[in-house]
Amino acid sequence: MTGTDAGGGVIQRVLVVDDSRLQRRILTASLQRWGFEVQEAESGEEALRLCRDQPPDLVMSDWMMPGLSGLEFCRKFRDLQQESYGYFILLTSKSDKDEVALGLDAGADDFLTKPVNAAELRARISAGARILRMQRELTEKNRLIKSTLDELQTLYDSLDSDLVEAKKLQQSLVSERYRDFGAAEVSLMLQSAGHVGGDLVGMFPIGATRIGLYGIDVSGHGISSALMTARLAGYLSASVPEQNLALRKTRDGRFVARPPAQAIAMLNRLIMSEMETEHYFTLVLADVDLESGRVILSQAGHPHPALQRADGTVEFVGAGGLPVGLIDGAEFEQFEVQMGPGDRLLIHSDGVIECAGQTGALLQEEGLAHILRDLRQTRGMALLESLIWKLSDFAGDADFDDDISGVLLEFKGSAFPG
Repeated sequence: MTGTDAGGGVIQRVLVVDDSRLQRRILTASLQRWGFEVQEAESGEEALRLCRDQPPDLVMSDWMMPGLSGLEFCRKFRDLQQESYGYFILLTSKSDKDEVALGLDAGADDFLTKPVNAAELRARISAGARILRMQRELTEKNRLIKSTLDELQTLYDSLDSDLVEAKKLQQSLVSERYRDFGAAEVSLMLQSAGHVGGDLVGMFPIGATRIGLYGIDVSGHGISSALMTARLAGYLSASVPEQNLALRKTRDGRFVARPPAQAIAMLNRLIMSEMETEHYFTLVLADVDLESGRVILSQAGHPHPALQRADGTVEFVGAGGLPVGLIDGAEFEQFEVQMGPGDRLLIHSDGVIECAGQTGALLQEEGLAHILRDLRQTRGMALLESLIWKLSDFAGDADFDDDISGVLLEFKGSAFPG
């Protein structure tokens, strides 16, 4: 039997440690005959130096030695920083179970009783080789796993960096978060559950005394939903009225509002015919007359807007309707709300009313109405920020499961000459 056969190819270097030169020579002769590369040490101290310089695959050490005993040497051997595991066999005349347990606890893998039988020695070496092979295969697999995880971490870091930039770009779609129109104030809120989300809010001018407002919630979460919001932002553009489907150009070059229901129907046809996507979205589109306080709205599957009167009472308006992008040829309805001085209208996403509390119960419309009543004296952006704080307190967590968005219209009364 060669060293390759006995050691299974994983045991090549063997260190024999014994204070008896005769015992070392007997073991070394057998090991060399089987083709192993053998080193000898007459003490535990010398053996440790050799192990630091050139770690062996297999150590065979006598238990009883002057100075550093085999047991103490074994403990120090295990404390060495080594790339691969070294198999350790203690040579002893001890057969007491407590002594064997002591050796195993010190880090020994196996025992041989002196005098050593050659056949038994070969068998123990073969057993050690099987264990070392499995250990080294496991080490290699762990190395491959670590290498793969390192590559994945690099990719994740790169993706995370891209998503941070994507979040900045998406937030820039809502370039103006607050505006005072004199007769009314508009505040916008957009908070994604992740880096990017599927909610979008905005406002756009219609004329000297009218504005458009909208709240959108694209199905799903993440990058694809965010890309959809970017596309929709162009269709309701405040800076490029030619692209805004809620507006139409007259013969004299002016832009006037389309009825909100008609504009949503156009969006639905566009999504169904031109955009290859599985996403759909909910929407509330509003046409606000700043002189009269008259608001024309169309609701497409979006949560019912909350109308809070000046006396603090809250009602939820609208009839629901179908989401956009689900049914070709879908029709949409519109309704009117008359606002007076001190009234306010909140167009919010389902992330608000479907926020889950610590008991699992959802906030729902009743909970939102309670918050609005509590915040009756809070105005503008401060109200929206306080709403986020209230939701965090309700959920017991500042990280929400869904995107949170809202458009707040606060009517103060006509600021235009009669």
